[in-house]
Amino acid sequence: MGFEWPWQYNFPPFYTLQPNVDTRQKQLSAWSSLVLSYCRHNKLYTMNVMEIQESPLFNNKKIQRKLSLESVQVVLEELRKKGNLEWLDKNKTRFLIMWRRPDEWGKVLYQWVSKNGTTNSVFTLYELINGDDTVGEEFHGLDEAMLLRSLEALQMEHKAEIITLNDSKGVKFF
Repeated sequence: MGFEWPWQYNFPPFYTLQPNVDTRQKQLSAWSSLVLSYCRHNKLYTMNVMEIQESPLFNNKKIQRKLSLESVQVVLEELRKKGNLEWLDKNKTRFLIMWRRPDEWGKVLYQWVSKNGTTNSVFTLYELINGDDTVGEEFHGLDEAMLLRSLEALQMEHKAEIITLNDSKGVKFF
């Protein structure tokens, strides 16, 4: 099923940040919502600023409009302020997009573990995000960095413990 673009996506002024403070805030909110929906639909977790600017997300070829790099950075900063984005480098070229925050992913994981009666079991990170048992689950294919943050959130709640097995990591759920 294809991604459904909001009406603003085909509205040319959407690609120019508006000077009026109230209008700009609504526009940034719409862009933030679009970015999170698009990334969720496409299961995107880590991204590059230059690549995303050229992607369909910020570049609507149908109406020949593209959000400028400066405006893309304003949208990304808005997402960072809301806790949905974290920069992965000092130059702010790569980022982790969190359409679900780590604690929310932790809840999803723990619900799956509880539902399947696998508390007190040990899983490798690979099993959780790539295993046959998790195919069809929302967290299947989750970025490993995001998985670790989610497990750290569960560890803080005493629902899991991250363990190191030889050279790889695993987790025990309680």
